[in-house]
Amino acid sequence: MSPKKADTAPPMPGALWLRERPPRRGTGGLTREAIAEAAVAALDRGGAGELSLRGLARALDVHPTSLYWHVATRDDLLDLALDAVFGELLLPEAPGEDWADDVRRYMHELRGALLRHPWSGALAGSRPLLGPEALARSEALHAALARAGFSGTELTAAAAAVGNLVISSAAAEAAWRAAGQEAEAAARAAMHAHLQDRADRYPTLAALSAAPGDGWAEHFSIAVETLLAGLRGRAGA
Repeated sequence: MSPKKADTAPPMPGALWLRERPPRRGTGGLTREAIAEAAVAALDRGGAGELSLRGLARALDVHPTSLYWHVATRDDLLDLALDAVFGELLLPEAPGEDWADDVRRYMHELRGALLRHPWSGALAGSRPLLGPEALARSEALHAALARAGFSGTELTAAAAAVGNLVISSAAAEAAWRAAGQEAEAAARAAMHAHLQDRADRYPTLAALSAAPGDGWAEHFSIAVETLLAGLRGRAGA
């Protein structure tokens, strides 16, 4: 008998986490963890274009129908892979003395994980993060911000500001990295020359350096500290 295919409803990103999982009978030992690991490897090799149910079945040396006990669509594979990336972030064993230290650590660890897997930043910004690994990290982040004094809409907005800064920054950096250092340098030089030619209209922008200082890491660290200072001031903590 062929394995029962996972229910495909509702057909949307994140649906994997909203469906009841079918019984694990007849899967030949295949696990979601193994599928996620293979999906991450495929995406690391060639981005989203490298990922397919049939290709993943070949990589796992199983028949495609074996995957259907765990995943129903390619979107499911993306959700599994993205959740595995969040699983690379260390969960704090206990809350830190200062909530800001926990938030800072979360932001730098998330940036590192997203950059290790260049496809994941753009994906994280376009899908609901409902997998168990992502939710565990989100719980830790929200708990740290709650200790600062945020609650209700203020809490969700503060957490969104943290996540959006990291994800958008990592996605942008990954995109520039994919173009290559020479292409980035040439593009920045061209933009700088364009602004200098129009310095009468954009004097502040024209005065900026063509290169971003020590690079993306320095800019990110400054952005993190700026956001934390703003959050601390707003929370009064």
